[in-house]
Amino acid sequence: MSTLELGVIGNCAIASLIDRRGRHVWHGMGRLDGDPVFNALLGGTDPQSGFMEAIVAGGGEGRQRYLPNTAILETTIEGSNGTARIVDFAPRFRRFGRMFRPPMLVRRIEPVAGRPRITIRLRPTFNYGSLKPAITSGSNHARFVGDAAVLRLTTDGSITHILHESEFGLDRPLTLIVGADESITENPDSLGRTFLAETEAYWWSWVRDLNIPFDWQAAVIRAAITLKMCSFEDTGAVLAALTTSVPEAAGTPRTWDYRFSWLRDSFYTVTALNRLSATRTMEGFVRFIVNIVEAGSSRGEPEEIAPLFPIAPGTETEERLIDSLPGYRGYGPVRTGNAAVIQRQNDTYGSMVMTAAQMFWDERLPRHGDVELYRQLCVVGNEAHKVALTPDAGLWEYREREEVHTFSAAMCWAAQHRLGMIARRVGVDSESREWLARAGVLRQEILKRSTMPDGWLSGVLDREMADASSLVLPEIGLLPSDDPRFHATLDAIEKRLMRNGFLMRYIEADDFGKPSNAFLLCTFWYIDALASVGRRSEALELFNNVLGRRNHVGLLSEDIDPRTGELWGNFPQTYSQVGLILSAMRLSRSWEEGLWHAS
Repeated sequence: MSTLELGVIGNCAIASLIDRRGRHVWHGMGRLDGDPVFNALLGGTDPQSGFMEAIVAGGGEGRQRYLPNTAILETTIEGSNGTARIVDFAPRFRRFGRMFRPPMLVRRIEPVAGRPRITIRLRPTFNYGSLKPAITSGSNHARFVGDAAVLRLTTDGSITHILHESEFGLDRPLTLIVGADESITENPDSLGRTFLAETEAYWWSWVRDLNIPFDWQAAVIRAAITLKMCSFEDTGAVLAALTTSVPEAAGTPRTWDYRFSWLRDSFYTVTALNRLSATRTMEGFVRFIVNIVEAGSSRGEPEEIAPLFPIAPGTETEERLIDSLPGYRGYGPVRTGNAAVIQRQNDTYGSMVMTAAQMFWDERLPRHGDVELYRQLCVVGNEAHKVALTPDAGLWEYREREEVHTFSAAMCWAAQHRLGMIARRVGVDSESREWLARAGVLRQEILKRSTMPDGWLSGVLDREMADASSLVLPEIGLLPSDDPRFHATLDAIEKRLMRNGFLMRYIEADDFGKPSNAFLLCTFWYIDALASVGRRSEALELFNNVLGRRNHVGLLSEDIDPRTGELWGNFPQTYSQVGLILSAMRLSRSWEEGLWHAS
């Protein structure tokens, strides 16, 4: 039975998910959102295709770990005749003065004890599992041919053994290079070793420049590397997750395609990486935002901006059901595209402005925010002013209802408030005063209409509704954390939404009934809220509890069953890695305290 005990490799162009047996179970060909030629993750309980694996005779699940401070995954499997070590990575390093990130998976299989007998099985499919490829081969390669694409394997191993899936004794290292249909003239072994060394050195260098907290360093580094792998460097887009259709809970139809760039999710990802001093993702994502604004203006379209975008132009966003894959553990439906693209989610405008705001203050950046960028953001701010108190689907993307959501309105306030600060920064003082005045009026209206008779802040205006997003209001500056209304909100949310140490988003029935699993980001929000009001010991206890629920290599999905601790939802979820990073940075001791004042 498949679970989310998966490792992830990637290079900001492609990624692949690998289980503890060393099986690649999810890989989009050519791009992070590409046709999943490895799709066994959604292939039901016993998929017969859609994977690449090396079966070690007499072996089972292996010991799996990342090489320290890298995105290189090692799986060690003990068999009846010996032990094999499998190293998987996607090359990423600087070459010829630019970043080299080919759409290529590299797998090295080495004997480490005895003479293990292995069977290599490479069974890609195309068009979401509906098309089996034709196969052609040469002396050192095999081609898996689909209607519109070709996957190529280059290896120094036996093509005959691989294509016939016959068992053989592993008496030397083997290298498998899987990717685009391009000839590789170098020796696979020397190329694999060179790419491995260069990729390892790249990740070491990237991690070395991070500003990490003293406590929980390994957990934060792993979350940061994972966030980096969820960015598509070519366009600057940041994916919500690398998968589609892993359900939020067993047996639920809540199966969504998360291989898109939600402006909200991306804001949180950029925020976490910025706190770690990894600013390049922010710079790329700001370019992505500006392109969105400019594209709409050039077409003369209304200023309303969709909540999510494909990671590259021309990609289909319409939601469709796929019947060629049975789904994760047989739980369907499998979907491509996401209907949220046509929703109104008014918090989007705040996410865009707040993402770009650091560009105007961060002296490390080679290109600072200027009047031109401010003018482009004004388009976003004006729309935020117009829609702030209008109904929307909210950040939880309700499909059949709209209300005026407190979080959405607050993010519209944040868009205007930050633009007031930015206008002052770039020397447009009269506009600064106008933005801040607008924001002040809106803030009073939000607080007036969201405050319930017993003093806590509802998730919607004008009626009572407990919503975990209310915990974020001090973080964006709508009110301070020592405000009595926030203390009352914290107590109300704990009483209504806490389940066995994990926080629900909400408990009202939605389009699919009442949710049963907790949303991991909300638990991190609650941890941060506890810390902000001085309840640090409670926050630490909950934080360590969540850390204990990460999978075997330190990764988190979107949701968790609060009764069993099992992970559910798309994987790896950027929201969850963000929450871990931000909570760790808030709760950690300073380096001075940790090094010099520890008892």
